[in-house]
Amino acid sequence: MTMVICKCGNLFPAARSRLGYTTCLSCGDKQAHMVTFCTVPMSKSNYVVVSNMNELKMLNPKRVGE
Repeated sequence: MTMVICKCGNLFPAARSRLGYTTCLSCGDKQAHMVTFCTVPMSKSNYVVVSNMNELKMLNPKRVGE
């Protein structure tokens, strides 16, 4: 089985690399937990996924002046 080296130095299967992953499972898990987002209900619309805190603040009309 062919192996690829992760940025942390661990080896992971080349098949995982061919799928587009550049990290081992443990580094990938840490990376996935760093991504944060929330779902915001919009008036007269559907829900919107927001990952930028400044965008979220602009969507709330009650937060004027902050």
